[in-house]
Amino acid sequence: MNQSLWSLSGQRALVTGGTKGIGEAIVRQFLDLGAAVFIVARDNDLLQQQLTEYRQQGHTVDGLAADISQPGEAGRIIEAVQATGDTLDILVNNAGTNIRKPTVEYGGADYDHVLNTNLRSAYELSQAAYPLLKASGDGKVIMVSSVSGLTHTSSGSLYGMSKAAMLQLTRNLAVEWAPDGIRVNAVAPWYITTPLASPVLNNPEKRAAILKRTPMNRIGDAHEVASVVSFLSMPASGYVTGQTIAADGGLLAWGY
Repeated sequence: MNQSLWSLSGQRALVTGGTKGIGEAIVRQFLDLGAAVFIVARDNDLLQQQLTEYRQQGHTVDGLAADISQPGEAGRIIEAVQATGDTLDILVNNAGTNIRKPTVEYGGADYDHVLNTNLRSAYELSQAAYPLLKASGDGKVIMVSSVSGLTHTSSGSLYGMSKAAMLQLTRNLAVEWAPDGIRVNAVAPWYITTPLASPVLNNPEKRAAILKRTPMNRIGDAHEVASVVSFLSMPASGYVTGQTIAADGGLLAWGY
């Protein structure tokens, strides 16, 4: 078997929301697979702590504290990435947030916060990163969406619509950018043990309801989502683009 197909050696990656949950798991897998990683996160103290840890382990890693929901941050992030090299091989739009309310209770500030964090940031960062991804000759963009973008869940309409739009963005960019050697795919997790999901998973009744609807009868681990992202970033998946892979324990496959 050609081991290089299953490696990220020599690849340069940018991961948003890379200090917690799924994002942290992606960063750790990328580093273990040989990639150099640029991490973006809001918490600068935690970011610096993790950068120090990774460097002590011998990994090549950089980062920037930034709130990607704010206008203009995408350009600042890409400028910082470009300062470390002239190409970018992998962009993972992972950062996300949620506000759980009935639709009639959402206000404009809620709408702006969820849509700007989940969708606008992914759109603007992909747009800003395009020249570096094209220069790579083998660019990959991975959107961390959600099963909430594929079916109804109790996570709220704003979250669901933002994640569904990410999947359509995935399809559009995959077709538009294929001639430039850029592949674009998405992963759609169900409930995963992360800080974002903890308010729901720590509620015994809600956790039981989630498990009842999950054929595998367990909550997913962040590394299991990261493994899908890693595969979509590898040469082994070189003919895969415009696709969404659900990491959901069988949720979407289970009818009545």
